[in-house]
Amino acid sequence: MKVYAGMDPRMPMRDVGAYARRVEAIGYDGLHVAETVHDPLAVSLLAAEHTRRITIRTSVALAFPRSPLVTAYAAWDLAKFSGGRFELGLGTQIRQNIEERYGSPWTEPVPRMREYVEALTAIYECFRTGGRLRYEGRHYRLTRMQPYFNPGPDRETAPPPTWLGGVNAGICRLAGEVASGFVTHPTNSDPRYLRTICLPNLSAGAQRAGRDLSRFELVVGAPVITGATGDELGNERERQRRLFAFLYSTPAYRRTLELYGWEDLAVRLQAMIRDDRWDELHRVVTDDVLDTLVPTAVFEQLPAILVERFGSLAQGVLVPPPADPADDHRLAAAVDALHRA
Repeated sequence: MKVYAGMDPRMPMRDVGAYARRVEAIGYDGLHVAETVHDPLAVSLLAAEHTRRITIRTSVALAFPRSPLVTAYAAWDLAKFSGGRFELGLGTQIRQNIEERYGSPWTEPVPRMREYVEALTAIYECFRTGGRLRYEGRHYRLTRMQPYFNPGPDRETAPPPTWLGGVNAGICRLAGEVASGFVTHPTNSDPRYLRTICLPNLSAGAQRAGRDLSRFELVVGAPVITGATGDELGNERERQRRLFAFLYSTPAYRRTLELYGWEDLAVRLQAMIRDDRWDELHRVVTDDVLDTLVPTAVFEQLPAILVERFGSLAQGVLVPPPADPADDHRLAAAVDALHRA
């Protein structure tokens, strides 16, 4: 099983290089870079510059606020600069964020993401051969590429793999059709979700496209509560409770709650947000809900729990580095155990 690290979304840019080196030294297979308060492509460049082995993957960069060509330029440069270690993970985001936070138009996300991925493929081929660019779809039309603006011809650089991330059945099916891998959202990484929604739709998409998923990678982005001691677990548990409440207050992320019959929790969280009661959200997340959906263990026990939970379902998991770098050697042993699982 492969093991990936995430990172604090508010980490200062000046600290990214040292953090990426630390992740590589622990033995992780790769680093996931989210899009929150920094540009994930810029963060990925810093991480690639300071590492030599690990995969650097955006998880996820938002597609729709960016032109496919703008994304392709950055992704191509990152693939070339990193020696093939960069992978482009894309996501859609919810309508309110696309329209009101990014000021971009909203259209039905799955058909638009299909075109986005197809457009990237056409652009990469244009870069590879130095030839003509032609992609015409309903949402994207790219038909002009003067030689001055083409970084090719470059037949040595391999186009970066395109991954997708998301929640609903439609995006899972699309990933099965066109993507190299899929990353589940923290709110929808429970085994019940994987068996009921994610895996069947990945398979359906692959079957529709006549694809073999033997080299496809599913990475579970589940939250994990871990640490060196019981006290550390307790502190992390409360942090995760607050994050859990915030994430599940988004209606689009309620699939797993529905699978467990906890729709009322989602309704309560949404009502509290409408009343601007952000600081109270965590109070309605019970221990029973947290214990069911968030794996918890000290470092030494973590591999067995993650393998039991996800070993037959996914090829990779997301595990946070220790809060204290003095414990890195303990997590390194856990990462090694997961590799051997």
